[in-house]
Amino acid sequence: MREFTNPPLASAPPVGGLADAVFEYAQEDPLRVALGRKDGEGQWRDVTAAEFRDEVLALAKGMLAQGVRFGDRVAIMCRTRYEWTLFDFALWSIGAEVVPIYPTSSAEQVFWMLHDAQVSAAMVEHEDHAMTIATVIDRLPHLHRLWQLDVGALQELYDAGAHLEDEVVHRHRQAVTPETTATVIYTSGTTGRPKGCVLSHGNFMFEADTVVARWEPVFHSKKGDEAATLLFLPLAHVFGRMVQVAAFRGRVKFGHQPQLNAAALLPDLAAFQPTFFLAVPYIFEKVFNAARRKAETEGRSGPFEKAVEVAVKYADAIEAKAWGIGPGPSAGLRMQHQFFDKVVYTKIRAAMGGRVRHAMSGGSAMDRRLGLFFAGAGVQIYEGYGLTETTAAATANPPGRTRYGTVGQAIPGTTVHIADDGEVWLHGAHVFQGYLNNQKATDATLHDGWLATGDLGSLDEDGYLTITGRKKEILVTSGGKSVSPGPLEERVRDHPLVAQCIVVGNDRPYVAALITLDAEAVEHWLQMRGKPRLTPAELVRDPDLETEVRRAVVAANTLVSQAESIRTFRILAHQFTEEHGLLTPSLKLKRKAIEKAYAGEVEALYQA
Repeated sequence: MREFTNPPLASAPPVGGLADAVFEYAQEDPLRVALGRKDGEGQWRDVTAAEFRDEVLALAKGMLAQGVRFGDRVAIMCRTRYEWTLFDFALWSIGAEVVPIYPTSSAEQVFWMLHDAQVSAAMVEHEDHAMTIATVIDRLPHLHRLWQLDVGALQELYDAGAHLEDEVVHRHRQAVTPETTATVIYTSGTTGRPKGCVLSHGNFMFEADTVVARWEPVFHSKKGDEAATLLFLPLAHVFGRMVQVAAFRGRVKFGHQPQLNAAALLPDLAAFQPTFFLAVPYIFEKVFNAARRKAETEGRSGPFEKAVEVAVKYADAIEAKAWGIGPGPSAGLRMQHQFFDKVVYTKIRAAMGGRVRHAMSGGSAMDRRLGLFFAGAGVQIYEGYGLTETTAAATANPPGRTRYGTVGQAIPGTTVHIADDGEVWLHGAHVFQGYLNNQKATDATLHDGWLATGDLGSLDEDGYLTITGRKKEILVTSGGKSVSPGPLEERVRDHPLVAQCIVVGNDRPYVAALITLDAEAVEHWLQMRGKPRLTPAELVRDPDLETEVRRAVVAANTLVSQAESIRTFRILAHQFTEEHGLLTPSLKLKRKAIEKAYAGEVEALYQA
């Protein structure tokens, strides 16, 4: 199949903007709990729709009083927290355009985005962010206002606008149309300088309403309960922004968690008890690997691996039955599944708050076996695919028709087309308006409403999309063999000891790899084998560890021909990090930067 179109369920509203949902919610159901917010003691408290509306209104008046006007661009540099959502909707209420900045961005990255977007005001979370902007402020003549959350910015703005009438905000809000720009989101920039994606209110409304209309049944853990989700994705990323918009438009209670590490996230999942959540594969890998390490520590490695096998087989049989190619789980498999549900799977679900039965995953590819395991353990994951340029999801697995290992069908109202060279093209009302101040890049990407994604993929007979790689990332060996590094890297990363893998080999005689280690997994591995704690330099030379990693490479090589296989590899002492410029804020590898930083190690791979 070369093209698949899914008929629309929702249309972009003909009038209005994103902030309208806040005011309509408060008018129709003022006492309903819209959000959860942590107080100063770390306890969750409820925020009603009316309370949030009043805060949005007060903040919008404050920003008008301090000079923000319709069409002005205002930056937000902050972790995922309540105040980000508050600023977003307040700015949209007065027709301002929000420019999100990753809180980990370097001074030069911040300068480029603020300069390119001609930002006139910025909200930052704390002093470190303020100092980052201060180092480049002399080159930002358009920046006139800087608000800092942790030194009372909210109260300052509330006080500044207290004298204004509410009607002033409403006049601005009523001037917003679906065509009005809502935000300029800068791409992560795996290569070159980040580009500003211009997304309209209509883009977000269509995307959010489509997701709610098609996937609303999976927001609940059981029929009749109140839907709730914990938002821990970065709000500087389009995926997180779409979630907050969809939560308001779909009347889903949500809270914020600013830290992605397990130590901070797991207690909040237990306390907030979401019914579903949206994440990247990394989160599910962390939950799974933590459960596996705990079982090994307690001497229950064998039963755990058996539980994994049963979950995978059970979900695989359910999938086959749904597609009419199998009878479903056998009686014996059902009995095994019931047993492990009591002793293993309930603990997995408890680690995610106890009520989660569904989740959505995007941002990068998820291993089919991992998706099957979670489904068998009682948490159905709907994998999808999208870009900043498509306002998040363009495809996703639909409820009841999951095909593991794919990113699903086009979401309603979207067409997926596979070009002659295998590139994925997308069309729909969620496709962006173009790149800010970059007509050349816009013309190279947008073609009569079609977005050329730069990703390679294929459609099966039912219109399910499988992403096979990136056009720009295809390696061509000196022997002329084209290799897509993504599938190889993902399979190597399946090994619990491996954190990252980058495949190299462009214009080289064969394919090789640089591999980094997961520190927690390695520490556990050493303990289980009675080995002393080793320094990073000692670890990379440990023959037992090298044997383990080699198993991961051998497993990956079963996916490809000999000419495409990884011939040799090097274990590195340290992981690739965003701080060293080797990862994007969304944790994608910056290939050119890594190959440059590790040029000596790459060269050594070809000296044997």
